[in-house]
Amino acid sequence: MSLTEDPDLQPVLLGLFLSMYLVTVLGNLLIILAVSSDSHLHTPMYFFLSILSFVDICFISTTAPKMIVDIQTQNGVISYVGCLTQMSLYAIFVCMDDMILTVMAYDRFVAICHPLHYQVIMNSCLCGFLTLVSFLLSLLDSQLHNLMILQITSFKDMEIPSFFCDPSQLLNLSCSDTSSDNIVKYFLTVLYGLFPISGIIFSYYKIIDSILRIPSTGGKYKAFSTCGSHLAVVCLFFGTASGVYLSSAVPHSPRKGAVASVMYTVVTPMLNPFIYSLRNRDIKNALRRLHSRIF
Repeated sequence: MSLTEDPDLQPVLLGLFLSMYLVTVLGNLLIILAVSSDSHLHTPMYFFLSILSFVDICFISTTAPKMIVDIQTQNGVISYVGCLTQMSLYAIFVCMDDMILTVMAYDRFVAICHPLHYQVIMNSCLCGFLTLVSFLLSLLDSQLHNLMILQITSFKDMEIPSFFCDPSQLLNLSCSDTSSDNIVKYFLTVLYGLFPISGIIFSYYKIIDSILRIPSTGGKYKAFSTCGSHLAVVCLFFGTASGVYLSSAVPHSPRKGAVASVMYTVVTPMLNPFIYSLRNRDIKNALRRLHSRIF
C-alpha cells in the first residue's frame, strides 16, 4: 500500500525518503568510523554503539530502498520470495535493535553501579558473547515468523496494508485457524518485548538509585550524562514501536498504521546518530579528529 494516492505528493515523498535514507546511512557510518578509528572509544559502551549503528543501517535498508523504488515507479508489487526475504531481514534487525539496546542498558548499569569491576565484568569476551546471543535470538524470531507465514498458502494477488512486508500485517492475511499463531505471537511478545523492557527498567532503577547516593551535584550530572543518550534512544525506539502496535490494533486505519511504521522504520534509525553525536562529547571529539585526519 502506498503512503498516499495523491500524484502531486509522489515527488515530494521520493525526495524526502531518499534524503532521509542517505542521511541515516551516512550518519551511522560516521559513528562506526569514529569509534573504530579513535582508540579513546575502544570501550564496551562504544563497541555496542557501533553495533547499533550497523544494525540501524541494515534495518532501514530492508524497507526504505524498496519504498523509494515503489514511489519512483508507482508500482507497489513485490514477489512472494522478495516479501519473505524482506520480512525475515526486518525481523532480524528490529530484534537486534531491541537486544543491543538492552545490552547497552546493562553496560551502563555495570559502569555506574559497579565502576571498580567494570573492566573485569565487561571484558571483550562477554561483549562478543552478548552480541552473538543477540544475533541468535534475532535469528530465532525471524525463523519463527517464517514458519508462521509459510503456513499461509493463499498468498497470490494479496494487498498488504503497509508500505513493506510487515510480519504482523502478513499474519492478518491468514484465513485459517490462527490459534497456534497467536500462541507463538504471545511468546515472542514476552521474549522480545516484556523481558528487554523489564531489563532496561531494572537497570535504570539501579542506575538512578546509585546516582542519588552521589553527594555532589556535579558527580550526579556526570554519572547520568553517560547514559542520557541511550535513554533518549530507548524512549524513541520503544515509543514508536508502541505507536505501531497501537495503530495496528485500531480497525480501519491502515493509512495511520503506515505513517506510524514510517516513524518506526525510517525516522528512528535516522535520529539515533544525531542523538549520540549531539549529546555525547566523546563522539563529537572523535568526529572532529576524524575530520581533521581526512581533510
